[in-house]
Amino acid sequence: MSWREQRRHVPNALTLARFAAIPMFVWLYLRVGDGAAWGAGLFFAGAAVTDQVDGYLARRWDVRSTFGKVADPLADRLMIGTAVVLMWATGRIPLAAAIIVLARDLALVLGYKMLAPQGFELEVTFLGKLATWVLYAAVGFLLVTEEGRAWPLVILWSGVALALAAGVQYLVQARASLNARGRSVGRDA
Repeated sequence: MSWREQRRHVPNALTLARFAAIPMFVWLYLRVGDGAAWGAGLFFAGAAVTDQVDGYLARRWDVRSTFGKVADPLADRLMIGTAVVLMWATGRIPLAAAIIVLARDLALVLGYKMLAPQGFELEVTFLGKLATWVLYAAVGFLLVTEEGRAWPLVILWSGVALALAAGVQYLVQARASLNARGRSVGRDA
């Protein structure tokens, strides 16, 4: 198999690596106890970088796939969600932030699962990407700073606000898509 044929699997392999990294991240985080979790933070940063690299390579090499369109954002949701749960459970972030992030992500995943059979394709927006990146940054900073620092929480709340705004944007996108399909079906009848 030529490199040209093999490289089409690289973006999805990076996404799968992010899924596989979650248990190692959990272990590194729980190993530390109190204080900065540099190992978990660096591992988390590596996951964030692969998120950018896999998307860039898929676009650059024109090897986008249906699997990647679904698995890439799901890997992000699981990595960030896992970190949020761990940090809430250990008192590093407020419960409200954890609930908002997890509820929004759960709504996106369940909404997509319900709408995909009707032909809806979720198009990741700039706002959605920005929210993910701000959340990755906030979690990363929270992981590597001592407890009690305010500035990483400011970044976290900014990410939460962006995530909510992106969630609304996706809701509008889904509604418009379904309305367009309904009008199209009505004309065909």
